[in-house]
Amino acid sequence: MNHEAEEEHEKIVFKAESFAIQGAIFDVYREMGCGFLESVYQECLERELCRREIPFAAQKKLKLFYKGEPLRQVFQPHLICYGKIIVELKAVKDLAPEHAAQVLNYLKATGMNLGLLVNFGSYPKVTIKRFAR
Repeated sequence: MNHEAEEEHEKIVFKAESFAIQGAIFDVYREMGCGFLESVYQECLERELCRREIPFAAQKKLKLFYKGEPLRQVFQPHLICYGKIIVELKAVKDLAPEHAAQVLNYLKATGMNLGLLVNFGSYPKVTIKRFAR
């Protein structure tokens, strides 16, 4: 591996953890295909993460702040894996810019460095987009 390739390799945030999560996502898609609601995929993915012993919190309520003051409103990403990776699930034909904005806002609000936007509604394969801060 040349020096440039090594540097690029090292820049991938949480590579091993995201690889493990993606493996679980691919298994869920292989088993279920597309056409279900997000809630179905979330339950299946939670079960697969448990089988693989990947730590996660589902629908965890997180505080939002405005100019340093806490809001009454909270937000709930679908999953937070390893305590540091946000996994947001969709079941739509095509991802839209607002889906990416949602993940980026979650990253900013939590201070976390990696978000995975997963679309189980795409065919013939699941779509996973990485967002790193």
